[in-house]
Amino acid sequence: MTGIVEVDVHGMNQTQAQIAIDAALRRANASVYRIRIIHGYTHNTILRDMVQYNRNHPKVKRIAPGSNPGQTDLILRELF
Repeated sequence: MTGIVEVDVHGMNQTQAQIAIDAALRRANASVYRIRIIHGYTHNTILRDMVQYNRNHPKVKRIAPGSNPGQTDLILRELF
């Protein structure tokens, strides 16, 4: 795992999506600086909103919108 890790939660329910996100956060080592959650934007606003609950995870420094409305990035560390 290096750099950006993508987690695609399309078609998952909230519980499945949270398990997948938790697993990615657990596996993220020092080389990972961003976890990109791909949740979709048409019918998955519940998943998009659910991603915000990861704000309190100890590895997450901040949450940022992705490059399109169907993505949300969990920033684990800043690159300067």
